Amino acid sequence: MARFNKLQTLETISNTGMVPVYYSNDRETAKNVLRACYDGGVRAFEFTNRGDFAQYVFAQLMRFAQAECPGMILGIGSIVDAPTAALYIQMGANFVVGPLFNPEVARVCNRRLIPYTPGCGTVSEIGFAQEAGCDLCKIFPAGSVGGPDFVKNIKAPLPWAMIMATGAVEPTRENLTEWFKSGVTAVGMGSKLFPREAVSKGDWAFISGLCEKALGYIREARK
Repeated sequence: MARFNKLQTLETISNTGMVPVYYSNDRETAKNVLRACYDGGVRAFEFTNRGDFAQYVFAQLMRFAQAECPGMILGIGSIVDAPTAALYIQMGANFVVGPLFNPEVARVCNRRLIPYTPGCGTVSEIGFAQEAGCDLCKIFPAGSVGGPDFVKNIKAPLPWAMIMATGAVEPTRENLTEWFKSGVTAVGMGSKLFPREAVSKGDWAFISGLCEKALGYIREARK
């Protein structure tokens, strides 16, 4: 069962403006990355369903978050079908993210008041997702569908739209400023936030520093 309700989750994602996106089949690595993000100020984290037995890693990560990072809102990503969404909701996922929009996933999530953020590549897809109760929609892959200009064009006819950009997002002042000036509510960030060398060396302080800097750039861009 989710520890955080829908309003708490959406408010946290909106306020901080960044959701790290990460997958590892190694439980200890995943725990260390989660803790590093938490220490860097992150309060919403997306673990992705991208490998065999990922659900077992997620279950361990959820228990770790509850015990060691109590303010962290942990969700699941890369969800494309309703049964998988239900599986992770049963394990405590506080939000569900997908690379595409699936109305069946929306129904499962709405039944439990779990935020569902589907991947959309057109204004029509965003509109259909909003009709299905998706408050926060992800443009994905953000760089390929049009980048910050695409967000600006969306916000013209749909000024109420809450958009999370994932793909082509980097933890730099220039990149984050461009995205937030375009009108995004939040960004999802993956590999750029977790350099392979830093993870392999166990340099968790470096990852915490990247998170802290990125969150600072977001605050600056919103002024």
